[in-house]
Amino acid sequence: MLKGYGVSPGIAIGKVVIKENFDYEITDETVKNVDAALEEFNSAVLKTKENTKKLYEKMVNKGSHSEAEIFKAHFMILEDPEFIGSIKNEILKTKKNPAFCINKVADHFIDMFQQMDDEYLKERALDIRDIKDQLMKSIFQYEELNVSNIKNQIVIAHELTPSDTGNLDLDNVSGFITETGGQTSHTAIMAKSLEIPAIVGCKDVISQVDNNNQIIMDGAEGRIIVNPNKKTISDYKNKRNENTQFKKSLFELIGKETVSRDGKKVEIAANIGTEKDLEGVLKYDAEGIGLFRTEFLYMNSDQFPTEAEQFEIYKNVAIKMKNKPVIIRTLDIGGDKELSYYKFPNEMNPFLGYRAIRMCLKEQGIFKTQLRAILRASNYGNLKIMFPMISNLTELKKAKEVLDEVKSDLNKEGISFDKGIEVGMMIEVPSAALLTDILSKYVDFFSIGTNDLIQYTVAVDRMNENLENLYSPYNPAVLRLINTVIKNAHNNGIWVGMCGEVAGNPKLIPILLGMGLDEFSMSSINILQSRLMINNIEYSKAKAYVPKILKAETVSEVKSILNQIELDFNLEKYYI
Repeated sequence: MLKGYGVSPGIAIGKVVIKENFDYEITDETVKNVDAALEEFNSAVLKTKENTKKLYEKMVNKGSHSEAEIFKAHFMILEDPEFIGSIKNEILKTKKNPAFCINKVADHFIDMFQQMDDEYLKERALDIRDIKDQLMKSIFQYEELNVSNIKNQIVIAHELTPSDTGNLDLDNVSGFITETGGQTSHTAIMAKSLEIPAIVGCKDVISQVDNNNQIIMDGAEGRIIVNPNKKTISDYKNKRNENTQFKKSLFELIGKETVSRDGKKVEIAANIGTEKDLEGVLKYDAEGIGLFRTEFLYMNSDQFPTEAEQFEIYKNVAIKMKNKPVIIRTLDIGGDKELSYYKFPNEMNPFLGYRAIRMCLKEQGIFKTQLRAILRASNYGNLKIMFPMISNLTELKKAKEVLDEVKSDLNKEGISFDKGIEVGMMIEVPSAALLTDILSKYVDFFSIGTNDLIQYTVAVDRMNENLENLYSPYNPAVLRLINTVIKNAHNNGIWVGMCGEVAGNPKLIPILLGMGLDEFSMSSINILQSRLMINNIEYSKAKAYVPKILKAETVSEVKSILNQIELDFNLEKYYI
């Protein structure tokens, strides 16, 4: 039995197909015809762009718009004059072959980014490595091993780039396992969007399996069983069938409330990136949208979207949600999200720099355009406004002042909007969490963004595989901050939601319910499972566990208490 990090649930039983590393030999051979070398490089770029576009469209067609942005970023790099131009200049200047020049320039960018210790730059290094790999495959006319005749493949690789993952033949591939990668890596995100069992970070797995070995993998537990006996295979087939039936039964919850056995009602909402994500929201019966990531409207454009363009999108979402709440987060750009048409300052730590509300308060024209569009669209449904990355009261007051100016302008122009529109803020910075007793007097709600809150609280880059064990939602400090936020909010009469990954974590849902969380916002595919779980929990009993969690001193102690909750509520049967 082998163990890795389970990043996408599900059970797969099949034959091992080891994906060999793409090896090639670089020489410093000089070319005789520079024009022909440039043409060869241009062809490689064109072919890579075509494949990248196909992968982007594949993700979009699946409704995985956030994941599609990975390939949009790749496409932008392939059109970046600094990157592509540097390779062309290298060919012209040195008269070396295209492979040599691609390798030299790409490695320069990769090394430069990897030396910078922050998440955004590391992600860019991985993107460039993926693109370099694709260009080299074109240059060397590399063809992937044809294994289309092997059914129920479980692909095992040292690593899978986003392109590798997107290119998997899902008719034959039942799951995949990698030696590298973390729980928040691109590979993990892609696996969830493709709804395929996946395990990452299983070190040295390639040396412990052979092609055609039969294995069982449990994508929820991160467990791998090599050459299982007949009884084990039978047991896991039964478990897989039970999971399939369980998924089907969840649709019986469509149209029902999310309420605990003793009457505590909460709301389960969905996170979306674009209007197209509404398909999943409606399919899985979300009770609202807890997070509309509006940055994708900007990232999918070659210029700042106009007020009219934004208004139409917000209006359509409001109408389609039929008066269910829709929380629109104002522009959260910067950090790991850049725009091709806006120059961000060069910063050592973009995640701690000029981003989100900090940018909007400086670029008030951009900010006001978005606020006008949201307010105008508020006539058509139950829209709410949420400010991201607030770290202190001064920022919040300034953001609200800008909003008040926009409201005043609309009133002067005779343009109607919802005068009672609720205004809230994200809690993703520890300073904000600790100030919630004050901040709660100035907003109508909080939404806890756990992805950033965890990494800022424990000072760990969530993409850093070497620190995977430290980036944990089970850290007592994180749970204490969450409880503090909820308690302070309720003391001042406002409600609290959560829109980070933790909101859909089945192990943490009972304790979050016990803490009094009012709204859980998550990926659409997790909604019905979470509703079923909450419908079968007694709030009063869950609440009784909160003091124990708050006294826990270590991650392992927290996990032990959560395991006890799981046993007491018999929750394992609600996991997929």
